[in-house]
Amino acid sequence: MDQSSNDVPRSVLVVEDEPLIRLAAIALVEDEGFSVFEAENADDAIAILEAHPEICIVFTDVQMAGSMDGLQLVAFARDRWPPLRFIVVSGDAKPDPSNFPEGAHFFTKPYDAATIGRTLHSLI
Repeated sequence: MDQSSNDVPRSVLVVEDEPLIRLAAIALVEDEGFSVFEAENADDAIAILEAHPEICIVFTDVQMAGSMDGLQLVAFARDRWPPLRFIVVSGDAKPDPSNFPEGAHFFTKPYDAATIGRTLHSLI
């Protein structure tokens, strides 16, 4: 994807264990002009983050299989890659906003695509 004229990174990592929901999230992010990396769990997400420093936003579900959930992924990534920004979504969990780092936003599923799009652009 094209970078903006001032070379602000425009790569997003979508982390979602449900394949159809992940594909919908990827399409939403791509429609907003971002390049997308995808992971089905936190372990894959961490490996992708290590290999792709151009990623600037992590868009993650809270509940997923693997060694950690989305909230644990956010906490880990926030400490390891402080410039990252986060969009966290869940259909069930209602996390305490005080647990999120600066620059993180939480939305319940089903989320509004236009709201997610505006939020993505506000984070870069």
